[in-house]
This record gives sequence, C-alpha cells and structure tokens, in this order.
Amino acid sequence: MVLADKIRAFASTDQGKQKFPPNSLIRFILESNPEEKPSALLTALDCFPMRKLLYLTFSMALIAVLTTYAMWAADRPVGHYLSDLRINLAVDQGVPADRGNLLGIQPELFPTDYQSPERLHRKLAAYLQKAREQGLLNDKTIVVLPEHVGTWLMVSGEKDELYQASTLKEAMNWLAVSNPLKFVRALISAEGGNRLDDAHLRMKAKAMAKDYQALFGGLAKEFRVTLVAGSIVLPEPSVIDGILKIGHGALYNSSVVFSRDGLPIGQPQRQMHPVFAGQHGIKAGSEYSLNVVDTPAGRLGVLIGRDSWYPENYRKLDDQSVQLVAVPAFVAGRGTWDQPWRGLRGSSTPVPVNLKSGELSEGQAWQRLTLTSQAPASQASAGMSVFLRGQFWDQGSAGQSFISSKGRQFVDANAHGAHLLNLWL
Repeated sequence: MVLADKIRAFASTDQGKQKFPPNSLIRFILESNPEEKPSALLTALDCFPMRKLLYLTFSMALIAVLTTYAMWAADRPVGHYLSDLRINLAVDQGVPADRGNLLGIQPELFPTDYQSPERLHRKLAAYLQKAREQGLLNDKTIVVLPEHVGTWLMVSGEKDELYQASTLKEAMNWLAVSNPLKFVRALISAEGGNRLDDAHLRMKAKAMAKDYQALFGGLAKEFRVTLVAGSIVLPEPSVIDGILKIGHGALYNSSVVFSRDGLPIGQPQRQMHPVFAGQHGIKAGSEYSLNVVDTPAGRLGVLIGRDSWYPENYRKLDDQSVQLVAVPAFVAGRGTWDQPWRGLRGSSTPVPVNLKSGELSEGQAWQRLTLTSQAPASQASAGMSVFLRGQFWDQGSAGQSFISSKGRQFVDANAHGAHLLNLWL
C-alpha cells in the first residue's frame, strides 16, 4: 500500500480526523515522505473537501459585500441646507370681515426641502408666519396648498446622492438602490402600465402617510387654521379613528383637509381624472363620491387638478350646498403655462367643452375650464386654485395660481418665487 493509501485509511478513522485536519494532513505528507510529495499531495488535496472551502470563501465574501452595502444604505448623513423662506403677497381681494378668508400658498420647493419633514415644516411654517404677520390668519381661515406637495415626501430621509442627482430618473434609481427590500416588495405588488413608477410611489407609503399627517396636521394646529393639504399619492388611503392609513390596492392621488385641532376632516378626496390615469400607477377615483366638509368659513369641496374642469363635479358639489371650492393643482414643465395647450392627454372630455389643442395657452385653458363661482355652472361663492412651483431635478413646473370669486378671476401674474393669494369672504 502506498503512502497516500495509508494516509487516506488513517484519515477516515475517528482518531485520524481528530489528529490530522486537512491542512495538517497535507503538511504531514510533505514532511514525512519527500520522495512522494507530488502524488501524495494531490491525493491529499483530493481528500480535502474543496467544495466546502469554496462555498465558505464565497459565503464570507458575499456576507462582507452585503454588510458593506447595508452599512452604506443605512448611512443617511444630513447635508447642508439653504432655502429661501421669503414669500410675497401677490393677490389680496376683498375687505376683512368676520366671515373668514381663503388663503392660497403657492410655494417654491426643491428636493432638498424634502430631506426631512422638519425641513419642509420649517419652510411652510415660515410662509404661514408671514401670513400671520400680515393679518391674514384667523379662526375662519382656510389655507390651500398645491397638488403633490405631499407626494414628494417619498424622497424624505434619503442619501445625499439622491438630492444631488441631475435627473429625476437618476434620483429614482438612487431611491431604489438605497431601499432594496422596500423596493422589491413594492415592485411585486405594483400595478398599472409602469410598474417602476408604481413601485417608487408605493415603497415608502406607510412612512409617507404618517409624515403627511404629522406635518400638515401639525401646521393646521400650530397656526389654528383649516388646511387643505394639497395632495399625496398613496395606496387605498382612508382615515380610520382619526389616523390616515394606507391599503394594499391601487394608488390614488388624494387630498386631506385638516381642522384647526390638527385632525383630518372626513375621508381623503381622491382625484377622479388624473393625467394619464393608469400609466403611472395612479388610478382614477371616479367611482368615489365628492366629499364635502364643514369648516368655520362654510361648506368646502376639494377638486384636485383637472377635476376642476368637469361641470358634473360642480353639479355634485352644488347638490351638497358647497360654498367654497379648493383646487390643489400642478402643471409639469417650466414655461408650459404660456405654451399652447396640449389638450386633455388621456383624460375623458368634459361635457360640454369645445376647446382643441393649440387654440389657446395652457394657462388660458386652466382659467377657462375652471368653473368655480361661474353661475350657472357653479353656485359656489368663491374658490382658490393653487399650483406647485419649483424644480425637481430636471423636471420643472408651471402654473400661476388664481382666485375665483363671483364670476371673476384674479390671477397671480408673477411666475417666480413663492406667493400668497388671499380672498376675504
């Protein structure tokens, strides 16, 4: 029997396994029989469980990589924050009385304003404080914020790389990479024509709903006003026992009204005619009713964005004796307001509407199609249309907020900066 066979036989015994681990076995061969080094060494290596060694090496390397990735993803340093807190009163209509007022806040927002809910609170609170200093806040004030002011909470608490991205697409890639488990779970349950967009909006929905209520409910309570909190995209949102909750179904662009004590009034109002319904995961809420809430200033209805273009919505509000209409709105694309109107783009056609694409500008179309306070289409006495302004990576925004009162419209003609619009009732 050659040496290799003897060693193999001995190594298979309990004594051999204890005395000669694989590395010791190889060393024993090299030291005990120099003449048979090559063949004995190969035989010993053949005995050694190489597959286990490779698995162990690969597992350790994978654990190291995953640990490093997890530490990188969890590291969320807060960068420097510089934001313009100035805001100007652009439109002030009516005479102060005891009937209250509609106050529109057209903010100018950027991704860094959403690094944390505290930062966004600081900016919006500065706007409201300016309004207070100008005597525009009272117990009957209704504050209206723009569409999607809550949706961008999706990027709150992220890594600096996201805020420093040059395009929205790059920012969304950083969002997914920094939250891999949340993104994968959201992608599995995503719906609509673009599952990636759906997943991006859905992946942090629970935290978004919590931050949305804490932030905007907190502002309403802090300044003792009724607050129409723009809108936020959430899956199947509902208010249960005074708390904004999410479900597991389709995404809806929804608005919540908060009372002076910071609590939601009624249920979220879902947008009935979103732009490109279904293509970006956002479902039309046409099967849901229009909610009307009682406020100290009167009965209030909310029409999100293009919902304000549809005469049947005003009829439904009139049937519920609505006196005031809030329209949180958003128009994508810098300079779009003055460019030719692009038509309905996927939305159903309001009846009767005879406008065609290119016949007038985007801004003119909004002012013509919004029927608030225009009898006989709307019996409401006043309304406020407020647009989100700012720059989110390579995606600009347009829109000039306007007041509707007694059949007339008062437009904020200045397209730059943050503005207040006030209407005394």
